[in-house]
Amino acid sequence: MFHRSIIEELRNWASQDRHKPLILRGARQVGKTVAVNMFAGEFDRYVYLDLQKEDDLNIFRQKLPIQQLVQMIALKKDVDLSSGKRLIFIDEIQNSPEATGILRYFFEELPEIHIISAGSLLEIMMEHRRISFPVGRVEYRYMYPLTFMEFLNATDKRLASNYLDTIPVPRLAHEILLQLFHTFTLIGGMPEVIQTFRETPDVVVLKKIYEGLMTTYLNDVTKYARSVMNAGLLRHAIESAPLETGKRIKFQGFGNSDYRSREMSEVLKTLERAMLLKLIYPTTSVQIPAQPSLKKSPRLQFLDTGLLNYRAGLQVSFFEHDNLHTFYQGKIAEHIVYQEIIASDCLTDQKPVFWTRETKQSNAEVDYLLPYRDVLIPVEIKAGKSGSLRSLHQFMDRVEHPWAIRLYAGEIRVDRVKTTKGKFFYLLSLPYYLSGKISSYADWFIKEHRTI
Repeated sequence: MFHRSIIEELRNWASQDRHKPLILRGARQVGKTVAVNMFAGEFDRYVYLDLQKEDDLNIFRQKLPIQQLVQMIALKKDVDLSSGKRLIFIDEIQNSPEATGILRYFFEELPEIHIISAGSLLEIMMEHRRISFPVGRVEYRYMYPLTFMEFLNATDKRLASNYLDTIPVPRLAHEILLQLFHTFTLIGGMPEVIQTFRETPDVVVLKKIYEGLMTTYLNDVTKYARSVMNAGLLRHAIESAPLETGKRIKFQGFGNSDYRSREMSEVLKTLERAMLLKLIYPTTSVQIPAQPSLKKSPRLQFLDTGLLNYRAGLQVSFFEHDNLHTFYQGKIAEHIVYQEIIASDCLTDQKPVFWTRETKQSNAEVDYLLPYRDVLIPVEIKAGKSGSLRSLHQFMDRVEHPWAIRLYAGEIRVDRVKTTKGKFFYLLSLPYYLSGKISSYADWFIKEHRTI
């Protein structure tokens, strides 16, 4: 086991005077149960309930009043829950409408007991069974595969981790961090993969783990498919999604199929609720709020770059490339950057957006818009020189602020750049490995360069 950043957020939640029951959301196999069990070591009393087991499920089927329910849990698990700092973890909660319904009473009548719940395919199963969490009586946190920082700590690269946490990163650490990030991008952030890599740093050994994870996701189809036809669609979508990652997709014929737009749209949105992928939509806005254009083609983001590499057969040739932007048409660089940005926010399930300008004469696209205070900062994932960022220049000509960011393979630098229309702005270039810290670097960047 290794430390996960979500534990810090769980501590913040637990320290609140009026903490609500917490729902921990995340795809299968990202480490939710392990993280909560580690966090439980900070409590005097801990009970783990697995609602895949009949004995634990039957506790809630009795529909006892909240005080009696806690007494029953204490009796069944032989744990004194009458005093001390107490935590109850209800895993696979989607299997019990009674368990989800009673969460509100923990908040209203027993706020001194900390309650965390989680579940596989949580939102899908609850939708099928018409179960809902009590509105306003619970709060949510989100968990993803390991970030680069977590990877460094898990593989005992403590000094590299310390340098990564320094703003700005010292130049002496750049090449090492870039090499380590390259490795991280190759294998991804699934906990079982990282654990095995720690013990045997051989990519070939990891193959059976990737295959096992993909098989697990395919087998899950039977749990939430509504029909044999729907199951076939879901299987096709899971198998095709890694190969379509990084592209702006069309639902019609997705993955070289004959499936229609409506049915494939429904299936991909189902997988999005299972947190296996995200559909990232463009916006035409240059101001906050950046409302996504849901009628336009989205970009597909899969759960984990390591799984993507495995499914696409890319790991054999991965180390032949020293620049992620030249590898697989730049899609891997874009994917890992998005993965890091998404995983850096465990408080919301808000998706990133990218910017487009589509006209008859020309099209422009900026890879990511970073909401910063009251402005949107454009972020390009590129390897070229600053003067070649045509789309970013078009965006900067439409905003009043002078801040832009590029993510690439080079070192940290700031350039004063002029658009084709004569506007000057500051361009912060950051190495890929700082993707997860982009908000912190935006703070540093703007404080250091307030005048133009």
